[in-house]
Amino acid sequence: MFALRNLKPYAVKSLVTRPIAQHLRASSLSLRKFSLLTETQEKDTTQQMFSVGKKNGFLPRQDPLEELPEEFSRLESLLQRMPMQLLDGKPGLLASGQFGDAVRDELPLYEIDGITDQRLLSALFRDYTFAASAYLLEPCDILYRSQSDYGLGRKVLPMNIAVPLSKVSKKIHSQPFMEYALSYALYNYKKINPLGGLTYDNLALIRAFAGSESEKGFVLNHVTMVSYSPSLVRYATGALEAVEANDRKKFDNQMAGLNETYENINREMEMMWSRSMPEDYIKFRTFIMGTKNQPMFPDGVIYEGVSDQPVSHRGESGANDSMVPLGDNLLQITELMPENPLTHVLRDFRSYRPTNHREFLEYVQYKAKEVGLKEFAMKDPNSAAIYLSNIDQIRAFRHRHWSFTKEYIIKHTSHPVATGGSPIITWLPNQLGAVLELLNKVSDQIKKDQLTESNLIRVEEITKRALAQKRFLDREVASLKTKFKDQDRT
Repeated sequence: MFALRNLKPYAVKSLVTRPIAQHLRASSLSLRKFSLLTETQEKDTTQQMFSVGKKNGFLPRQDPLEELPEEFSRLESLLQRMPMQLLDGKPGLLASGQFGDAVRDELPLYEIDGITDQRLLSALFRDYTFAASAYLLEPCDILYRSQSDYGLGRKVLPMNIAVPLSKVSKKIHSQPFMEYALSYALYNYKKINPLGGLTYDNLALIRAFAGSESEKGFVLNHVTMVSYSPSLVRYATGALEAVEANDRKKFDNQMAGLNETYENINREMEMMWSRSMPEDYIKFRTFIMGTKNQPMFPDGVIYEGVSDQPVSHRGESGANDSMVPLGDNLLQITELMPENPLTHVLRDFRSYRPTNHREFLEYVQYKAKEVGLKEFAMKDPNSAAIYLSNIDQIRAFRHRHWSFTKEYIIKHTSHPVATGGSPIITWLPNQLGAVLELLNKVSDQIKKDQLTESNLIRVEEITKRALAQKRFLDREVASLKTKFKDQDRT
């Protein structure tokens, strides 16, 4: 921990809504306001399930709906029978490649026009996206299991999935394809003890493709990580308020709390190694791939009954999580990212988040720049040290993500594209490399002779590590690019 010069804890006040910038498609700015979720809205059935608040952070405002109501019993039945391994150990529909036939034979075209309850709409979105991905990618999974080649996916999503999925996605303002928050991870958990917390031993999956312990661990480890996000929201908004009030003591306190929260998230992230085995990930990875920039869908996918024109969507990816983008925007890292096609992919991923998440992240980015958070931090050496440590936590997250990519994916497949459609070798290092360079630049600007002893030690440790990691990363990526093709394709 940092020496905070005997600071007293400050309570985080309610977020004061002020005009913020929203990036429009024409790259113009439009001022608007943002409000965090209130207690009254928590129980409002018309409020989006993913609404950022101090109690829930980036998790849904209510626990996910575990089972569809009786009127959707055939969809519920299909999804319960879908995983390769069922709860009783028997093989499910995907194990024998029978899911597509079951969809065509059993699933009616459900009418969802009159549904307004956001909890049910979110559950339907989750379930129809699971059905869509399973249907489209089932042939790829069958071929990969026998030949380690994905081949081609199905070109047409049938009307009984495509039409209701498209309608539900419009109602909740999302893309009509599987997403990280709205589908696979953050709306796909249930509490074993409803009164218990979001601890790993109290969580179970609602939907699955493989039905394995490793898939469970992979998904639920993300949930336990995001369970720390309420603190991120509180400390981030508190830091912005402190800068605006020119209150350095409060600023240092809020930034120290933010740093500790990111440390907790990174420790929880490290648990992935024991909860999901690297060699198992490839067994369910097929089903979370997208249809954009993937060789399995060279012409996209036609949504039958919606349009005759094929469409493409990025696949589910942890890169769609909002915790690191919050740090990027608050610490003003985003505006320093290199201007290249890989960074354009990062921006494209933003459209695959819940609408309210995007609005909050845009608010933080605009507000941090408006009040000059980085400039405020750098005016005081010890504040700058805490600021630097928060950037280092973002580095630690991205470095661990890159380590997972190497151990869970690169060691087990030569497929050159990640689930979200980004190049597997170059995309993550693009962001990681930029953060490593920023650490060194910020460190150079800190007046070391004015730091407390503990802050000086921390700054020196961060700087040495960043220099070493950047040298190794550059050599590593150069070597891996010789083994994987199309690493410039985005």
